Amino acid sequence: MTSRRIAIIAILVALAIGTNYAMMPLYNIKLMDVIVFLGGFCFGPSVGALIGVISWAVYGTLNPLGFSVPILLATMFSESIYGVAGGLIKKSFTKNFSGFKKEQTSAYVFFGVLGFLSTLTYDVITNIVFGYVYNYSILVAVIVGFVPFGLVHIISNAFFFGLGCVPAINALLNVIGVENLGIPKK
Repeated sequence: MTSRRIAIIAILVALAIGTNYAMMPLYNIKLMDVIVFLGGFCFGPSVGALIGVISWAVYGTLNPLGFSVPILLATMFSESIYGVAGGLIKKSFTKNFSGFKKEQTSAYVFFGVLGFLSTLTYDVITNIVFGYVYNYSILVAVIVGFVPFGLVHIISNAFFFGLGCVPAINALLNVIGVENLGIPKK
């Protein structure tokens, strides 16, 4: 790993943490998930997962709302879902990929659906752990967690992924360089 790659990874972690604190008044509306996904897209699933774990470890530990160790661990490792998804999606684009065109509506829809599904997975896991920790019925915890908190999280992430991934990936490709991501040029 070059110092430039390490610096970009550190910036992504800092952005994920900083945007979470900045957006704290907007409960469950966060940019962290899409940032972790982008880290996975750029650097692979293991680095993406690491970005997610480190981001939540810092944010969750220094959270003004407090924390519970089991919930912190669940959110840390569930956040890695986004990084792993980003790394796996990149692998499907490795043949002759040099970026997305702004007019590719299918790419925007694809990333929006991906954000929706990965957030649904994240919320189910973290709501199950919440129910277990606080001795609620798992079914009640999942249902109560989705209305309204999970719905807000899922819809906002579908929006952020759908509108943000294409321009962010293109920008990161310009900064990092396509060849540095292991993607052959056209």
